[in-house]
Amino acid sequence: MKEGKLVCLGIESTAHTLGIGVVDSSGRVLANELATYRPTDSGIHPREAAQHHAHAAPEVLRRALVKSVSSADEIDVVAFASGPGLGPCLRTGATLARAIALKLGRPLASVNHGVAHIEIGKLATGFRDPVVLYVAGGNTLVTTFSEGRYRILGETLDIAAGNCLDAFGIEAGIGPMPAPEIWAAKGQKYIPMPMRVKGMDVSFSGALTRASTLLREGARVEDVALSLTEAVYSMLTEVLERAVAMTGKKEVMVVGGLARSRRLTEMVRDMVKLHGAEHRGIPDELLGDNGAMIAWTGLLMFRAGQVVSVEESHVRPRYRIDEVEVTWLGPSRS
Repeated sequence: MKEGKLVCLGIESTAHTLGIGVVDSSGRVLANELATYRPTDSGIHPREAAQHHAHAAPEVLRRALVKSVSSADEIDVVAFASGPGLGPCLRTGATLARAIALKLGRPLASVNHGVAHIEIGKLATGFRDPVVLYVAGGNTLVTTFSEGRYRILGETLDIAAGNCLDAFGIEAGIGPMPAPEIWAAKGQKYIPMPMRVKGMDVSFSGALTRASTLLREGARVEDVALSLTEAVYSMLTEVLERAVAMTGKKEVMVVGGLARSRRLTEMVRDMVKLHGAEHRGIPDELLGDNGAMIAWTGLLMFRAGQVVSVEESHVRPRYRIDEVEVTWLGPSRS
């Protein structure tokens, strides 16, 4: 290992975003470039998204390198998101990472996308051992570190919270998030919604079905948006509160694209005050899918000796965060 700061290039390509970030071992984000696939109809088409990433990669990589280093030889480690995510998209990012690693003769780090959201959040907030609510278009879970891994305390039993709100917005003709929350601010009437909290787990499909029925019956879009967002955020806050009470931890963090929600943030902050805990916000550019989070986590893994060969650099579309051995945190904190 060379003396001085290490530099890692990270590639994120799990879904609609191709992100390439460069971060050094002091935690400084040197570059965080993005290109986003925007489908013309309802949802992400994996092959189309992968083609978008392949076409965008040269320019996004060029911008990231120009902003961060004077020469590509300054890169010490290459990291890529190996899952969870859409197979074709993951393979596109992994192929790019392998090519760069082989070209430069650098080690590869295979990063779990969810763990990367947590680690970049900890870097941004300064938290050491938080309870984490991870909410995004494809993921919804509550987790915390215990005995060498991020343990899942609760999760969605069907669709993710972000997917629920995106699907509603598209059906209502207002577009995906943040449109539903914007329209919710104009709502005047709360309509009761199914609240499915089962222990530490949540279910959003019932609320989405109810919202769809209300739209067909002619209810005001603003009122349905208000009702659905309040129901979804209330369920999330309830299971997060249970996790805070159960663990007794005093740091609370919300990560993922849906963490940009102002209303969800308000609910979480009000809740943590009741438990004498603290919530800190994370910059928006580090909440959505991005390459910097992959680069930072790749550096942590590299310093802990967790690297893979090109031959072992497989992608894992169903890669759960509790499958990752988090050796870089040292002795277990439970």
